[in-house]
Amino acid sequence: MSRSNAVNVQTFINEHPFSGFQWLIFFMCFVIVLLDGFDTAAIGFIAPSLITEWGISKPALAPVLSAALFGLACGALVSGPLSDRIGRRSLLLGSVLLFGVACLGSAFSSSIEQLTTLRFITGVGLGAAMPNAVTMMGEYCPDRRRATLINLMFCGFPLGAAFGGFLAAWLIPHFGWRSVLVLGGVTPLLLLVLLLAKMPESVRYMVASSHPVERIRAALARISDDAVQAGSFVMTETAPQTGSKGLGVVLSRTYIVGSVMLWVAYFMGLVIFYASINWMPVLLKDAGLTPQRATLISALFPLGGVGAVLCGVLMDRFNANRIIAACYALTAVSVYFIGQAVGNVGALVFIVFVAGVLMNTAQSSMPALAAAFYPTQGRGTGVAWMLGVGRFGGIAGSFLVAELTREHFSFSAIFAIVAGAGVISCIALLIKQAARPHTVTGASQEAGSFGH
Repeated sequence: MSRSNAVNVQTFINEHPFSGFQWLIFFMCFVIVLLDGFDTAAIGFIAPSLITEWGISKPALAPVLSAALFGLACGALVSGPLSDRIGRRSLLLGSVLLFGVACLGSAFSSSIEQLTTLRFITGVGLGAAMPNAVTMMGEYCPDRRRATLINLMFCGFPLGAAFGGFLAAWLIPHFGWRSVLVLGGVTPLLLLVLLLAKMPESVRYMVASSHPVERIRAALARISDDAVQAGSFVMTETAPQTGSKGLGVVLSRTYIVGSVMLWVAYFMGLVIFYASINWMPVLLKDAGLTPQRATLISALFPLGGVGAVLCGVLMDRFNANRIIAACYALTAVSVYFIGQAVGNVGALVFIVFVAGVLMNTAQSSMPALAAAFYPTQGRGTGVAWMLGVGRFGGIAGSFLVAELTREHFSFSAIFAIVAGAGVISCIALLIKQAARPHTVTGASQEAGSFGH
C-alpha cells in the first residue's frame, strides 16, 4: 500500500481514542510527580529525628529544608531550554536518574553539610523532571482533554506528600530516618527501568525537530495502526510561531507579557501555599489552639488538590485563564477569612479546608495552562521556567511570614497580607488573557507547519 498521505500529528491524536499506550505515558508521568511530592515532604518528616540524632538546633535545619527548594528552582530553569534542544525523553531519564541517586546517597549522609548538598542535587533532579513530565504528557494528549489529564496527573504531588507522611510515620520507628530516603531513592531507580523500556520521545517534538519519519510513525502506531499508512507527518500549532527555540520563544514579543504574567501568578500562588504550610501550625498554636489541634487543622490545607480535576474539565470547556483567575480570587477571599475565624474552631476547620481546595486547584492547574500557551519549540522552557521562577515564591512566602511575626502583626493581619498574593495572581491572569492574541480561532493562518 502506498504511503503518500501526510498526517497532521495533533489531528491524529485528537481523532483517535485515548489508547493504552497514552495511559502508560500518563502512569509514568504521574509516578514522577508522585515521587516529587513524596521527596519534597520527606525532609520535613525526618527533621525531628535529625535534631535528636545529630544534636543540632532548629535554626541549623533551615539550610537542609531550603536546599531542595533552591535545587528545584535551578533544575527547572536549566532543564526547560535543554529539553527544547535535546528532547523530552533524554531529559526525563537523566533527571530521574539524578534525583534517585542523590536521594539514595543522602540516606548515607554523616553530617548536616553533606545532607544539605545532596538535598540540593536531589532538588535539581526533581526540578528538571516535573516540568518535563508535564510537557511530555501535554504533547500526547488530545486537545479536548489536555487540561483534565495534566491536572489529574498533578494530583500525584499532594498524594505523594500525604503518602510520604504515612510511610514515614511507620518507617522511622521501625528502621530509622535513613529508610525514608532509601525508599525515596530506590523507587525512582526502579521507575527508570520502566522509562528506559517504554517511554517514547514526544511525537510533537520529533515532528518539530525533523526526526526520521520511521520514528514518528512507530510512536503514533502505538496509539493506532492507522499511522502505518502515513507517508509524512506535519504539525500545525494553535500557538503562533516565532521562528525561535526555547527561551527565544518564551521571551519573544509574542509571548513575553503572557510569560511574565504566568510567572507572577505561579510565584504568588506559592507564596500563599508555603506561607500557609510552613507557618499555619505555629500561628494557630500562638492564637490559642493546642499543638495537636493546630497541626490537624493545618493538615487540611494541602488536602485540597482533588478539585484540580474538576477545574481541568472546566478549563477544557471554557476560558482557562478566567477559570483559574476566579480560583485565585476565591482563594484570596478564603485565606483572608482564615484570619477572621480563629475564635471559632468549627468555622476555622471549614474555611482552612475550602481555602486549601481553592489554592491547590488554582496552583495545580497552572502547568496545564502554560503547556497550552506555548508552541512545541518553547513548551519545555515555558512550563519549566514558570515552575522554576515560582519556586522562589515558596521561599519568599516563608520569609514573608517570618518577617511579619517579627514585626508583631496580628493573626488576622498576617492572613490579610498573604491573601493579597491571591489578588495579584488573579490580576496577572486577566492581564495575560487581555494581552495574549487569540490563537485557537484562525490557528491555521498563524500556525507554522512542519513536514518532512
